[in-house]
Amino acid sequence: MSLLTKIFGAGGKGGKGPSPQEAIQKLRETEEMLTKKQEFLEKKIEQELQIAKKNGTKNKRAALQALKRKKRYEKQLAQIDGTLSTIEFQREALENANTNTEVLKNMGFAAKAIKSAHENMDIDKVDDLMQNITEQQELAQEISDTISKPVGFGEEFDEDELLAELDELEQEQLDNNLLEIGGAENVPLPNVPSTSLPSRPAKKEEDKDELEDLQRWAMEAM
Repeated sequence: MSLLTKIFGAGGKGGKGPSPQEAIQKLRETEEMLTKKQEFLEKKIEQELQIAKKNGTKNKRAALQALKRKKRYEKQLAQIDGTLSTIEFQREALENANTNTEVLKNMGFAAKAIKSAHENMDIDKVDDLMQNITEQQELAQEISDTISKPVGFGEEFDEDELLAELDELEQEQLDNNLLEIGGAENVPLPNVPSTSLPSRPAKKEEDKDELEDLQRWAMEAM
């Protein structure tokens, strides 16, 4: 038996129960009606209380009748409070059930969509496809590595022979440098000029006098 059937009954033989939205709307309408009834009873209770106070000393019978009516209104108000609590509980439970129903419905719809998407898929074919993709990726990597390697158009050289030839070239260059240095030692010196150098100009008279003074000073010191 579903939750709706427990709350609202089977609805007769073969009868279709109300939808969750309809039931929730009915409960909300009932809550509004009972809330208005509460407000009415609260006003009536206040009125009867004022009548009892007004006739408390003047007309005791009228005051007692007002208090009795007040008690009946208060009893009805308490009953309505309890009924509202029950209706609120029912509405909340129904709203939660409706939410869960929608969630499960959507989950079922999604599950069917996933199943439909997987109907044309074979796990073996998927494995073969992934293996094929992996092989193609490896092949592409090998091709890239091969293309990136430097090529010599089929010519291959022995690296040791190349190093030996380089050593010979360096030794030849060193020998040439030594020969150039040795050849520089045999370069002939320039000839001594045959013409005589110009004579040293005569000292001025002042220089001659200064020299004589120095000679005299030296003799006296000895």
